[in-house]
Amino acid sequence: MSAARSRSTSGVRVVSAEFEAGAARAESLPPPGCEEVAFVGRSNVGKSSLMNALVQRRKLVRTSRTPGCTRQLNLFAVKLADGRALRLVDLPGYGYAKLSKAERQGWAAPLEAYIRTRGSLGVVVLLVDARRGFEEDDAQMAAFLSAPRPSGAAPRLVVVATKMDKLTLSAHKPALREIARQAKAPALGFSAVTGKGREELWASILSGSRG
Repeated sequence: MSAARSRSTSGVRVVSAEFEAGAARAESLPPPGCEEVAFVGRSNVGKSSLMNALVQRRKLVRTSRTPGCTRQLNLFAVKLADGRALRLVDLPGYGYAKLSKAERQGWAAPLEAYIRTRGSLGVVVLLVDARRGFEEDDAQMAAFLSAPRPSGAAPRLVVVATKMDKLTLSAHKPALREIARQAKAPALGFSAVTGKGREELWASILSGSRG
């Protein structure tokens, strides 16, 4: 897939973004290189739409109305105008009730292996639907992400509330405060429809980046 050019004129500017590799198992991914930023959340939380909005590409990451569309680890190579290079990683969603227990376990295995063993993983963006709040599955994922890894320190966690455009303006601050309280971490608001929160998310991702 050829790299597309960004037309953004302010804030973080993405000069190229392209699909690099996909794999059903963490050990089948390309060798670690530049810092990786992984995106994870419940099925249908709006992960693909957020990633597309973040890099300002309409169809870089496949979107679907069917929960559970992402079933492998997908890597995207991104280069910023300031010369920094990153890999964005689309991880399988969790919490899809229609999957059998065996399917859920098989689906979760590559996600967990990637997070535990990938030394180049520096940041994990945990997506939470602003309308649903911080649920039990999200709390379990946050706890897993904060655990020490054999490959080194736990990745830095960034919590993002998606679909903020679905809430009334007066509900934004209370929703973010409640998610932050439950996550025990600051929560950013994001709308893939309006682009609100894009610059704040980039700032959080790049803060302390090794890239």
